[in-house]
Amino acid sequence: SGTGIMPQTDKQVCIPPELPDLLKQFTKAAIRTQPPDLIQWSSDYFNAMARGENPPVRERPDRVPLSNCAELTPELLKVLHQRVGGRLIIHVDELAQMWKVLNLPTDLFDSIMNVGHFTEEIEWLKFLALACSSLGVTIAKTLKIICEVLSNENDSGPARIPFSTFQFLYTYIAEVDGEISASHVSRMLNYIEQEIIGPDGLIKVNDFTQNPRVRLE
Repeated sequence: SGTGIMPQTDKQVCIPPELPDLLKQFTKAAIRTQPPDLIQWSSDYFNAMARGENPPVRERPDRVPLSNCAELTPELLKVLHQRVGGRLIIHVDELAQMWKVLNLPTDLFDSIMNVGHFTEEIEWLKFLALACSSLGVTIAKTLKIICEVLSNENDSGPARIPFSTFQFLYTYIAEVDGEISASHVSRMLNYIEQEIIGPDGLIKVNDFTQNPRVRLE
């Protein structure tokens, strides 16, 4: 009859709710540590966790990346933005040269070029948006970084940019992301424009990070 061969089939597998978080921490730890033998290290990691000890995680990888490039940071993007000098369009060769002078990773440059389908004439704000998204993880965090990069150095107070620029960048990032409907983007922009933006036409970081009614994702 075949009964009894697989006694487990009708038994539900119970996944503990903390598993996704545990796996996320494990992945981050593996990336940070970059162990030469991943399987052995994984075994040591979970054994240490089971015993309630600190797992074998290195805070910074000892191995210097072969390219020995600088890491992209908001500060370096600000330098890049200043060198672009207010131009809306920049030629790929010139931007690649600026990127190289700052010793930034060429594979990241190539990746941004691919994602943005850029050719010779690059729309600087779109390139900047994608560069920030490589640091930002979420759309709100990405826009926060862009806001800080574009914000005028001479202004005191919180980082802020013209709402029209924000509108352009948010719409573009959402399009590239592909997970957010155009109607959601439109609703959020209408709400921000009508309820938040003052007569100066500027949007502050807090307007879209601290307001519970503004959910960009």
